[in-house]
Amino acid sequence: MFKRNKKKDIVVAPEGSFRDIWRALIKNKRAVVGLIFIVVLVFVAIFADKIAPFGMTEQNLSNALQHPNGTHLLGTDALGRDVLSRILYGARVSVTIGISAVIISLFFGGIFGLLAGYYGGKVDTVIMRFTDVLLSIPSILLAIAIVASFGPSLMNLILAIGIGGIPSYTRIVRSAVMAVREKQFIEAAHAIGLSNTSIMIKHIVPNVLSPVIVQATMGVASAILSAAGLGFIGLGIEASVAEWGTMLSLGREHIRTHTYLTVYPGLAIMLTILAFNLLGDGIRDAIDPKMRD
Repeated sequence: MFKRNKKKDIVVAPEGSFRDIWRALIKNKRAVVGLIFIVVLVFVAIFADKIAPFGMTEQNLSNALQHPNGTHLLGTDALGRDVLSRILYGARVSVTIGISAVIISLFFGGIFGLLAGYYGGKVDTVIMRFTDVLLSIPSILLAIAIVASFGPSLMNLILAIGIGGIPSYTRIVRSAVMAVREKQFIEAAHAIGLSNTSIMIKHIVPNVLSPVIVQATMGVASAILSAAGLGFIGLGIEASVAEWGTMLSLGREHIRTHTYLTVYPGLAIMLTILAFNLLGDGIRDAIDPKMRD
């Protein structure tokens, strides 16, 4: 199951594990569908300015509130802006928010969880009590408070969602570290005199990545949904910037006569979240040998 590293004389995980996980993942049809959608979404986000038929802020009031037609495939909004183009540009905003917020949550939550799980004692007590305080505040309310205090902007939105996600990553990493630190290869690392920092970075972190990757994948979906929710209540980013939640909010005024203004951004949000959840479930099943076919 494990092999010995000749240079350090420490037992490490087998190199083939990631290959096995990938093979199990691509056998999961739902996960593959989610992965393909995410790859296409990222491609659209990167090349939105090349793919979109119109500019993100390009408007023509004479074309306002046009139903889907040959020129504007998904219609236009109240300012004559092309809905399809804004959805494509909105993918860039949503992907940026989702990934950036998860990076913030994972970075700080990972450090806190690693320190709490490895050292235990007073360090664990202080970190976990701080985490409990954050957990006592619903993440969406914390995000609303931060954005309302500092004003709506892309950076404030990312920080608000990222801070709200720190406690969950702290708990997940802490639990994983506590399980790994008692393993024989960690004891071997202590026995040959490796420093705590070296043990944590080289031997503990690689062995706790599995649950973190699953949480991060689903965390992107949660971050996108939170951003859409904040945008819907007017606490997202500037209205001129294409963001799916903001588009929903602007379209609700015409929902009876121009349903497409809310249907298409809503579908974009739903399909994106579904894709990340399918991929996250697939990664979880691929990592757990009991779930493999």
